[in-house]
Order: sequence, then C-alpha cells, then structure tokens
Amino acid sequence: MLFIRSALFNLCFFAWTPICSVLLIVSRPFGFAASWFWARVWSRSTLWLAKVICGIRIEIEGREHLPDVPCVVMAKHQSAMETVAMPLLTPPYVWVLKRSLFYIPIFGWALWTLNAIAIRRSQPREALKQVVAQGSDFLHEGRWVVIFPEGTRTAPGETGTYQASGIMLAHKAHAGILPMAHNAGQHWPKQGFIKRPGTVRFRFLPFIPAETVHEAKRNDLLERLQTDIEAATRELESTR
Repeated sequence: MLFIRSALFNLCFFAWTPICSVLLIVSRPFGFAASWFWARVWSRSTLWLAKVICGIRIEIEGREHLPDVPCVVMAKHQSAMETVAMPLLTPPYVWVLKRSLFYIPIFGWALWTLNAIAIRRSQPREALKQVVAQGSDFLHEGRWVVIFPEGTRTAPGETGTYQASGIMLAHKAHAGILPMAHNAGQHWPKQGFIKRPGTVRFRFLPFIPAETVHEAKRNDLLERLQTDIEAATRELESTR
C-alpha cells in the first residue's frame, strides 16, 4: 500500500509541478508578488497531496520567533519537503542553491525567475563572495534569504559539515539569523521513492539578532547554531 500511495503522489507531484512552474514564469511580468503567489499555490497544493495521498501532515512550531525584519534562515536539510513547504513558512525569500538546478526544464526556469542565488560548488571562494554580495542586496531590498548550512541533504540521524556562509552574509548585511529544525527526512526521505505517513514538524528556534551576530566570533556562533539545530532535530525525530 505504501508503494501504491507513493507512486500516486509522485505521479501527481511531477505532473503538477511543471504546470505551477509555467504559471509562475508567465506571471513574472506582472511583478514578483504575482510569481510568488504561484510558488505558494504549488507549496500548499503539494502539501495537501502529501496529506491526502500519503498521510503526511505538517505542524509548525516557533512562529513567535519570526522577526519583523528580513533575516537569514539557516535550516536543516534532509528532504525535498522543506523546499516544498518553505514558501508557506516565511515571508518572500530567495534560495541559495546549486547552479545545476537551473538546468532542470521548466522547474529550474521557475527558480531562476524567483531570483535564486545559484552557486557553483566547485568554486567555493567565488560562491561565498556571491552569497554575501547578492544576499546582502536582497536583504536590503526586503527579501529573506534561506540557506542550508550543510550544503546538501543528510539522512535522519546524520549531521553534515556546517558552513559559515550564512553567518558571513548576516554579518555583512547587518541582519539576524533564524535557525530552523525539522524531521522531514523521516517521512519524505532524500532520494527516496516511498513516502511514509506521520507528522513532519518544522521548528523555528529563537531568533539571533543582528547585534549578536556582529559581536559573536564566527566559529563560536557556527558551533552554537549547529548544536541547537541538531539538538532540536534529534528531539523532533524522537517524537514522531
């Protein structure tokens, strides 16, 4: 039964995503808000399909920690599900993602339309400069920036190597940092066909204001972020 439900969900997902992507692209001449509307439609409808077909529900914790000003979101990365859900979790934002995603027909073009910061992982120094420069511009324009500090998806129970690019961006742009943990990988695994029923919990941790980012030592702050995000992730994984 899990296989059948997962197959049906994947069929709907891969049929519906290009449609929303096209609608997003063609609405861009009418302004960013018009395109962002379709990003949220895609997010909401995909989560609805996950709930109805696969029995995956979501809960959002810690909304009181969301600041009133643009910030850098540093999030755990386990699954495609946090990518799907993010348009409903925060105000309009830009992703930091690998440039190769732009080459995915239609969907990649939609990412480009939304001004994602596309980096080349093979050129880490240039990628860091790009994240700091472009991310600062977007933050000053009022857009949030979402970064996965591990750089790639990790399986539940695993911890990747946390990178400091989000901290360097926040420091340069005089912005705060909002950490986020979740347990999405338990129900929508990375590179996994089978989707497992249950509750995915997204948890925003206490906001770190710009003043704290500016005053803290980079490595100390990175260690703090990793410790807090991983601890919250393990707690969520243990209470599914």
